[in-house]
Amino acid sequence: MPALLPPLLAALAASVALPAGAQSELPLERIRLPPGFAIELVARVDGARAMAFGSGGTLFVGTRGGSVHAVTLEGGGAARVRTIARGLRDPSGVAFRDGALYVSAVSRILRLPDIERRLDDPPAPVLVTDRYPGDAHHGRKFIAFGPDGKLYVPIGAPCNVCEQRDDAHSVITRINADGSGYEVVARGVRNTVGFDFHPVTGELWFTDNGRDWLGDDEPPCELNRLAKRGAHFGFPYCHGVATLDPQHGAGRSCSEFVPPVQALGAHVAPLGMRFYTGTQFPAAYRGQVFIAEHGSWNRSSKVGYRVSLVRIDAAGKALSYEPFAHGWLEGERAWGRPADVAVGPDGALYVSDDGAGAVYRIRYRG
Repeated sequence: MPALLPPLLAALAASVALPAGAQSELPLERIRLPPGFAIELVARVDGARAMAFGSGGTLFVGTRGGSVHAVTLEGGGAARVRTIARGLRDPSGVAFRDGALYVSAVSRILRLPDIERRLDDPPAPVLVTDRYPGDAHHGRKFIAFGPDGKLYVPIGAPCNVCEQRDDAHSVITRINADGSGYEVVARGVRNTVGFDFHPVTGELWFTDNGRDWLGDDEPPCELNRLAKRGAHFGFPYCHGVATLDPQHGAGRSCSEFVPPVQALGAHVAPLGMRFYTGTQFPAAYRGQVFIAEHGSWNRSSKVGYRVSLVRIDAAGKALSYEPFAHGWLEGERAWGRPADVAVGPDGALYVSDDGAGAVYRIRYRG
């Protein structure tokens, strides 16, 4: 089998070997990074979305197709991609705990037990719960375990902008690992497709995608912080810090709701986010927030298509918002779309790309 496969074949093959750091037709030399950093291709995974590392170092990758993959480094540094689940509905979210991989498939949460020992003979997925809505609109779910041992699962709005009179949508929920103990922890969240927990306080931080059709520069997308369970973040009444919704904001004030820690670019579509908890990067990056900006569609000229960096202080106040890795967008043509970021056991920053069908690794080389 060739070392480099087209994305479609990579998704269909049971396992694919790719030499570590090998370049393909992807023009990674065009990616611009701060001085001292370098990016390389790790694996080709068609529709690569959320990522999670197992305790043994396996990188699990959900997709916007029907499959879930496991990426391992074999002898000689080659990356091997195995398909460990097929035929699922948009299994984009993955989370690892106690030897098991949890997968979100729109309305269902599934579990693959003892998965790292069974990569060549993966178990059939076990249903954890099927209580989540089956809406296709904002139906893909990023999932992650919090420091409390609970699995956090968002439910996006089933629309561009609409009012919800109950907690069936536009919320972030959490459940026990066995599917019990369902509760809502955040409200007024249009569509979060990435979150992480502060490495010191344990607080939930999350991205949120702003609504469409208010123009090129309104409203901003958001980086948010949940300091109090049940807090409301404004959707659909208020967007960003001070943008009242023209349909639903009458008689409301943005002061009623929790403002974002950082207003991001309008329509940049922030998805995965992580605090940098490794030591491979210089100290100035430790504890800072990396965000995968998937890129705009509802704008006259494209924005996003990059990995951005939000610098914060010890109190959780945002100090700056800047590009970290960019170059997937060239003029109005985008050849890749970052979807998630994850800090590896080696301290590198891994980036999934569902546009190019790839997983990259960014390392500091000084």
